[in-house]
Amino acid sequence: MKRTYAGIPTENATLENSKVMLVTVPYDGTSTWGKGADKGPELFLDASENMELYDIETDTEPYLNGVFLAGEVSENSSPEAMTQAVYEKTQELLKHEDKLFTLFGGEHSVSIGSIRAVGEKYEKLTVLQLDAHTDLRPEYHGSTSNHACAVFEANQKHKLVQVGIRSMDVEEKQYLPKGRVFFAHEIAKNKEWVEDVLDKVSGNVYITIDLDAFDPAIAPSTGTPEPGGLQWYPTLKILRKVFKKCNVVAFDIVELMDSQQAKPTAFLAAKLYYKMLAYYFKYRSKKKENKGIEELFAKKG
Repeated sequence: MKRTYAGIPTENATLENSKVMLVTVPYDGTSTWGKGADKGPELFLDASENMELYDIETDTEPYLNGVFLAGEVSENSSPEAMTQAVYEKTQELLKHEDKLFTLFGGEHSVSIGSIRAVGEKYEKLTVLQLDAHTDLRPEYHGSTSNHACAVFEANQKHKLVQVGIRSMDVEEKQYLPKGRVFFAHEIAKNKEWVEDVLDKVSGNVYITIDLDAFDPAIAPSTGTPEPGGLQWYPTLKILRKVFKKCNVVAFDIVELMDSQQAKPTAFLAAKLYYKMLAYYFKYRSKKKENKGIEELFAKKG
């Protein structure tokens, strides 16, 4: 029997019946310390098959909207070839206008190609990055498709908002998006940080989440587990508010690493992905309802 996301029924897992497309990219070609991100997609899919499919908070079952496993990008001959392959795959799937594009990596370099394709399709794109690292090097170890360069191109082309940052090279200071970097040490002292982030995020949004954004106490199995990271519920709060306010057009989750204690982080990643689907559909339906009411009043007027 063909595998489906989270073991959902086949009728909820076909391209035709699904409102979500999920691409996996098991790539780990440029990571520099912790290795094993190429096992991330498999760990994520396994964990997803072991979670409950009813979301208590939203009182919904997001899988009923359909999630299609859209294939794996396995190109790994070079970082640049991988980036191009992800770009082309994303372009192909974005032709399905009524479906949400999602991606699970892999190390963070896998996001370069998908952000590039999404940015070509959607005008005035905001890229919301949850991460321990700025990832703003123009090139690293001779490549512009290195995980340390994950959002350099996005920062040049789009409005980049960075949340949870607590590690960077001095070279990257010159590339920081002015007024749109929320350092972890500042978040720790600012009770209004969620609203402050929300003020910077608008319009069409691509969310990219490196799991090292979370504190290693709750997500230890990632390439570079930096101390002092984000906690679970405040992170859900900012994501929920972004889905409510903005038009989220795509998202990815990256840097889940295989290790002896991978399961807790894999389960966090699985729950995070499913939560994001829950928020997406909750606020998508509300926006449609509001639009319908507005159109009705417009006709009466």
